[in-house]
Amino acid sequence: METILKLILTLSLSLCFALTGEAKVKLPVLVSDGMVLQRDQEIVIWGKADAGEGVTVAFNKKKYSATADAEGKWNVILPAMKAGGPFIMTVNDLEIKDILIGDVWLCSGQSNMELPIRRVLDLYADEVKDYENLMIRYVKTPTSENYHGPLEDIPEVSWLPLTTDNALSYAALCYFFARDLYEKTKVPIGIINSSVGGSPIEAWISEEGLKEFPHYLRDRDLHRSDSYVANVRKLEFERRKLWNDILNKEDKGLNENVKWNDPDYDDSDWNKMDLNNKAFSIDGLSFINGSSLFNFFSSDPDHHINLSFINGSFWFRKDIDLPASLSNKEAILRLGCIVDADSVFVNGVFVGTISYQYPPRIYKVPAGLLKQGKNNITIRVISNSGRAEFVDDKPYKLIIEGNEIDLRNDWKFKIGARMPAYSGPPSVSQKPTGFYNGMIAPLQNFKFKGAIWYQGETNAGRHHEYFDLLSSLINNWRTLFKSPDLPFFIAQLPNYMRVSEKPSDGTWAYMREAQQKVTQVIPNTGLAVAIDAGEWNDIHPLNKKDIGKRISLQAQRIAYGDKKIIADGPIFDKMEMSGNQIIISFKEGTNDLMPVDELKGFAIAGEDNIFKWAKAKIENNKVIVWNDEISKPIKIRYAWADNPGEVNLRNKSALPASPFRTDILY
Repeated sequence: METILKLILTLSLSLCFALTGEAKVKLPVLVSDGMVLQRDQEIVIWGKADAGEGVTVAFNKKKYSATADAEGKWNVILPAMKAGGPFIMTVNDLEIKDILIGDVWLCSGQSNMELPIRRVLDLYADEVKDYENLMIRYVKTPTSENYHGPLEDIPEVSWLPLTTDNALSYAALCYFFARDLYEKTKVPIGIINSSVGGSPIEAWISEEGLKEFPHYLRDRDLHRSDSYVANVRKLEFERRKLWNDILNKEDKGLNENVKWNDPDYDDSDWNKMDLNNKAFSIDGLSFINGSSLFNFFSSDPDHHINLSFINGSFWFRKDIDLPASLSNKEAILRLGCIVDADSVFVNGVFVGTISYQYPPRIYKVPAGLLKQGKNNITIRVISNSGRAEFVDDKPYKLIIEGNEIDLRNDWKFKIGARMPAYSGPPSVSQKPTGFYNGMIAPLQNFKFKGAIWYQGETNAGRHHEYFDLLSSLINNWRTLFKSPDLPFFIAQLPNYMRVSEKPSDGTWAYMREAQQKVTQVIPNTGLAVAIDAGEWNDIHPLNKKDIGKRISLQAQRIAYGDKKIIADGPIFDKMEMSGNQIIISFKEGTNDLMPVDELKGFAIAGEDNIFKWAKAKIENNKVIVWNDEISKPIKIRYAWADNPGEVNLRNKSALPASPFRTDILY
């Protein structure tokens, strides 16, 4: 009997091993259902298993074998394949479905590369709502950083085919790039988006790539201490919690017997204001009812006045009257953008909140909440460490079945509680090498058609080193992916911030110059100029379609070899002096200039180096620039400012000229 039991036990264990042995094979996250593999290049399929275990990959009617090494790692090399699919792959007993062979693009950068379609629907709702294309796939790698070294994989995530439901999650720039490129090539498109809002370029470069920047590696070394990072994060959490707890305890609007969001609260003694009035956040200024006091401070850069800003909570109330025809309806409340955080109530009922300044405030008001007659809207704004404000030139309105009620004017205002500025501990995230290790290095076995980079806002204050950093990043990634000629395309920073009345400098102008210089020095790179695609009051402009299409043009020209494509606007080549004029020539192929009645955006300077606005005209595909007050001009600048305002030098392909200057020639 004992012998029989042992035999049964042995057979049971053998059966368990047989059932589970092949299931020990583990695939990386991106080798999964719906993936796109790069055509016309050898394909690597890799993973882990028990040491010595045999692995068989079956794909497209062929089988490929490997054996896991002592560390359990294995890979197989599939031959280059033509575009097609969908296919099924098996790896031992694992099945991967709905695979496409096409062109895979790596997209990276900061928040403008992350910005999803749902954030740009004000411009593109009709265009997005009905478009589906199962030949386009997208994956957004989760945020992951590591300061000890490269990781082998990314956190769990799935490939998303382009359906109407999934489209809202696609990054807007990636979406329009992929759509345009697919329409031109009819080849399946895969997008891997590894980007993080606010991230600096040095976070995306390896240790080797930063060897010429030792100060960044020392910063990285500081954050290799896990205990230091954990302690700082704990302190940051505790300080933030304390700050908010004290604010909420002391905020009169939350703690009086009648809360300030109560529609019946008596606000008759509150100050009156319009939403364009910035004075509410400035300490020591007399409040002027209904005025736009302080606007001139923010619009005129020549005023250098030290102001003290109030932090804490601010409350705003407004009553509106509605006719019976608009009552009990579902509505949309648009409250522009607010610095920093807000919570909104309609007739005392909470309808939405945003915790930071950038997203547009678009809140749904459910049916039945609005009534005939008086209705109350209350906004609680929290300022952490800056100037609280309602951002100018944004929509502030209530929309009910197409009827719009303007909400910019006639508000009541009161401070709920004043707080010290929130100054948390030093950040321990987004440090050098962190995102390279966590979000780029794990992709090294993937093959790519090219890479797209939209970043620079965070580094604008350090523009002097950006050319070297971006050059290093490009070479760094090409080495990682074993692709020395990997096409690399850059979205140039758009126009942003207030327009100056006088010719001015600006850190963003120098950043654009560095970005363009990279594409002029490093082969197989291209630039998408966006100087006409920005918004003065939004670091996240809506117009991602034009930028995506311009990158698509660069891809068609460089990555696909279509030399007939004009992908660049006018590129400055040389200048010559002629009396009181400067004559500018542009590189061949970009110089078929678009005629305009009046060229805008040029400034000119003589030997005194004082720039003045200039007149300009097009003659024989050259630009002639002059100012009657300058008899001997020697320098030109075009679109040279953080936001140069309206500039209109283009070629007949409707592509804008990149900002440029000739200062560096002298």
